[in-house]
Amino acid sequence: MTSPSIPSPDMPRGSAPPNREERLAAKLRENLRRRKVQARALGGTGDGAEQGAADPAGESDGALSKPDPSG
Repeated sequence: MTSPSIPSPDMPRGSAPPNREERLAAKLRENLRRRKVQARALGGTGDGAEQGAADPAGESDGALSKPDPSG
């Protein structure tokens, strides 16, 4: 087993390993970039939240509904 005082060949000298929060932040940024590229490839213009908020049930065709003539 190696002692902790021997530096790893993979780690650059003088820099500490990133802490958990930094690793998570980097992964989140990477994931966001990947999702943006995927959305552009699929032809999406928004982030999905705008589309879902406009029509949560997915039933609207954009036309206004007419009032019931009987009532």
